[in-house]
Amino acid sequence: MTRALDIPDQTGTLAVVTGATDGIGLVIATRLAAAGADLILPARSAEKGERAVARIREAAPDARVSVTTLDLSSLASVRGIVAHLSSDGRPIGILINNAGVMRPPQRTETTDGFELQWGTNHLGHVALTLGLLPLLRAGRARVTHQTSIAARSGSIPWDDIDGERDYDAMRAYSASKIAVGLFARELDARSRAGNWGISSNLSHPGVSPTNLLAAQPGMGRARVTPERRIIGALSRIGVTGTPQSAALPALRAATATDAAGDEFYGPKRVVAGPPTRVDLWEPLRSMDDARRVWEISEAQISVGARE
Repeated sequence: MTRALDIPDQTGTLAVVTGATDGIGLVIATRLAAAGADLILPARSAEKGERAVARIREAAPDARVSVTTLDLSSLASVRGIVAHLSSDGRPIGILINNAGVMRPPQRTETTDGFELQWGTNHLGHVALTLGLLPLLRAGRARVTHQTSIAARSGSIPWDDIDGERDYDAMRAYSASKIAVGLFARELDARSRAGNWGISSNLSHPGVSPTNLLAAQPGMGRARVTPERRIIGALSRIGVTGTPQSAALPALRAATATDAAGDEFYGPKRVVAGPPTRVDLWEPLRSMDDARRVWEISEAQISVGARE
């Protein structure tokens, strides 16, 4: 496993990492466990969650890690994990919003009726983060939001966010990841203004062979995409990253003593390389857009909570 980043001691810190049953998220969780963090792995599949725990304990035998149920495409499921963690009452020191879905073969909706990528990548994490806000404030947490190089360009279709009139899967994915970054920035701005004690920043993993473009029968993709095969080949010769290297920007954003709120971390060469602080991409720069995303998202998850 790549050790290009030293993780400060995390003993006593409760860390929650979404999308940690495989790929980049599993690397993030393993590194945090090895540094002493107490880990919670929200997982849609209990079986995958337990396999991830076993793999983490192979690498870090003393790991303190538990699995709990979460399906980010269901606001009811998000409310369930929020209620579970809130009943425990333990302050959260690290939240890494890493999970995501990418390019379903056809337009698909969440259980609450939102376009799948918007509802899962963005709204599910908004509901999780805002629901856990009291525990994050109590832990003076570092919240790191994983965006994507798909957010380097594009925009949010404000008048057709759910793609009901003009749907393109890649544009929708890009919009969801732009929203992730803008929400991260607005969370940090509100924390500073309200003295919440939360530091919110963002990261991107570059390009690496993960399951985002692998076969996903649950959302209608029966086979690995050609792009996933190409990325795998490029990774093997060092052009793109590996899951181990791609995990490092989020780990730096979430744990480095010199990382701060409203900062952006990614690989030095955009697609791969050592983790470094990078400039915000154009679609992520407008704080007016960040406030708009926050307000729209709050309204959407409120509607979802009533249905």
